Amino acid sequence: MKLTTPLGEEVLDLTAGDRVLLSGTVYTARDEAHLKIQEAGFPFNPEGAVLYHCGPVIQDNAVVAAGPTTSARMNRLTKPMLDAGIRGLIGKGGMSDEVVEALRGRGVYFAFTGGCAALAASCMRLKGVHYAELGMAEAVWEIELTDMPLVVGIDAKGNNLFNR
Repeated sequence: MKLTTPLGEEVLDLTAGDRVLLSGTVYTARDEAHLKIQEAGFPFNPEGAVLYHCGPVIQDNAVVAAGPTTSARMNRLTKPMLDAGIRGLIGKGGMSDEVVEALRGRGVYFAFTGGCAALAASCMRLKGVHYAELGMAEAVWEIELTDMPLVVGIDAKGNNLFNR
């Protein structure tokens, strides 16, 4: 299935295990970015947006590598993001039961395989950066995706591939 950001209610029909090709704008966000957003606000409209748990490598204004960060690091920081309208999360390794419940009825977690940073980068075009003062790995990078291959790891019905 092909999806384009910003995401709408179509994600509520996805089921854990579904394969998706995601296109459109996503925003990288690791621990420090989550904290900065909670302190200073979103530098983008969060409604229907997708956060990618990733600290990309950027060279010459291009994404060189962009593998996922372990999403569990963001467990305690995720619910406020979802409350603000974020509909999608991308990462690796799954998330806590609290995040599974917070996604229920409003969003999904997409899994991307670790170790595939070059594949991820091949689907990306750099659009901009927010909170650059956090450094390359922690800044919020605005990235345009073209058909990034993902698997629905946690759906909006509470199904979780990581608990099987």
